[in-house]
Amino acid sequence: MNIIAITACPTGVAHTFMAKKKLEEAARKLGHSIKVETQGATGIEDELTKEDVAEADILILAVEVGISKKERFANIKKVEIPIATAIKNAEGLIKKIEAKLNVPAK
Repeated sequence: MNIIAITACPTGVAHTFMAKKKLEEAARKLGHSIKVETQGATGIEDELTKEDVAEADILILAVEVGISKKERFANIKKVEIPIATAIKNAEGLIKKIEAKLNVPAK
């Protein structure tokens, strides 16, 4: 599965990057590719490209605030979760997405 994600917390510092790390670790462990854009105090980092969006199977929005350039994701399946969910149980989240999208386990 090809996953894209955005992480953003109110201050845009610690939780934003903690969630990114947990999502990346869980996706790799489960055999999926992932690219995570962060939005926070330093602006947008690792911005998702049009190609990233076009090739993605799912967008995970682990956000606690509004995000910039949200219109890029109008035509993609998405899951919006509290950022704490990504930090505490990224693997469980991705397994639920696998089940919903009927992705075979690796």
